[in-house]
Amino acid sequence: MRQAGRYLPEYRELRAQAGGFLDLVFNPRLAAEVTLQPVRRFDFDAAILFSDILVIPHALGQKVEFTVGEGPRLDPLADGKAIRQLRGEVDQDKLAPIYETIGLVKKSLPGNVSLLGFCGAPWTVATYMIAGCGTADQSPARQLAYRDANSFTQLIDVLVTASANYLARQFAAGVDAVQIFDTWAGVLPPEEFSRWCVAPTQKLIGELRRQVPEAKVIGFPRGAGTGLTSYVAQVPVDAVGLDWTVDRAYARDNIQSNIPVQGNLDPLVLVAGGAALDQAVDAVLDAFGGGPFIFNLGHGILPETPIAHVERMVARVRGQ
Repeated sequence: MRQAGRYLPEYRELRAQAGGFLDLVFNPRLAAEVTLQPVRRFDFDAAILFSDILVIPHALGQKVEFTVGEGPRLDPLADGKAIRQLRGEVDQDKLAPIYETIGLVKKSLPGNVSLLGFCGAPWTVATYMIAGCGTADQSPARQLAYRDANSFTQLIDVLVTASANYLARQFAAGVDAVQIFDTWAGVLPPEEFSRWCVAPTQKLIGELRRQVPEAKVIGFPRGAGTGLTSYVAQVPVDAVGLDWTVDRAYARDNIQSNIPVQGNLDPLVLVAGGAALDQAVDAVLDAFGGGPFIFNLGHGILPETPIAHVERMVARVRGQ
């Protein structure tokens, strides 16, 4: 998943130079360097753009801040009136530094290393916009969707268009593929999962491919469980990310038989290391090694992850 983070000392040095988190995201020179750092250290097969899913709310006019030790803080959209006060489309000038970052990274990467861009899925981005932060079950967004479905649909529609345009510009700047992170897909019951996760992501990719017909997209509906089957059947992704809770036999037989899968090592076992890490890596490889597969974590790498454990994981995956 995301590669950059506080587990790398070289990242911490740049973070101290930049000031605030968004200052780092919107500084093309520094953001490009952060994107390249893990590839230089571990010789990964792909670089992942250093950015954040909440740049879209920022470009729609919502106040977004990152508080040390607390994470993102936004001015919450408490009702339909607040939603209607947002911009109807993103301010591309605010996102221009990200496209510049992509160009800088692309020039610096070896030809055999891919560059992955990303955005948040409409549902997940909406949950932060409404609550103003991450919560245990994102209940503010869920309640607003039940109470005022029309206003919530309006917000989702704005995010679908904004995200499709954002990803199209990422491709124009040089990414090879993109991932759509639906981090909070797992908090919804089946009917709402279909309404707020599946359908909007389907529309997003449709609009993206209208602009970039050959766009390659990885979907990541975290926590979807058996809902992965309907997601893959209805959302035209080229591959799907699996979180660490997914039953591998189910995913191999029902998902990987249709499209490539990505995942799904538990980030905590990477922190633990040792024999447990070796066994977990082997279990992932045994489950998915016979089909189209991207070895990856089941979610983002944790800040406390020892670098030696990442090196051990990479070596084991490569049979070294």
